[in-house]
Amino acid sequence: MRSLQQFLLDKNFTKIKLHFTKTNHFEIIGKINGVKGLFILDTGASSSCIGFNVVEKFKLATEDSKIKATGAGSSDMKTMLSQKNTITLGKWNYNKLALVIFDLTHVNTALIEHNAKPVDGIIGADILKKGEAVIDYQKKYLYLKLS
Repeated sequence: MRSLQQFLLDKNFTKIKLHFTKTNHFEIIGKINGVKGLFILDTGASSSCIGFNVVEKFKLATEDSKIKATGAGSSDMKTMLSQKNTITLGKWNYNKLALVIFDLTHVNTALIEHNAKPVDGIIGADILKKGEAVIDYQKKYLYLKLS
């Protein structure tokens, strides 16, 4: 019997290592516009997000947004948008990524209080859907389909 890993690799998926944090989240290292960052993998987040504090780090062109963000513990937060960004996760990449930019202070405060590292952003369902994601919780890998 083939393993899940072998099955997915045979179907042209690539695997990306995940790190399980003390807050019961998966962290993933990736690059946005060629710049390395640390992100939470959040299947419940509809859109991928970046904090206001890392806009320059990731070379984001921003535009105002009337959308208000809502997340665990916060609601009605001001946002901005950044269109046409490139994201790279392992060998997988996508070059038309739209990012929601908002204040991630509440997220990072909670992470730090639980002795976890602060993150630059959140990888959401938009990317997971685009990459036909499969998450292996047991072995701590994210699989994304290469095009």
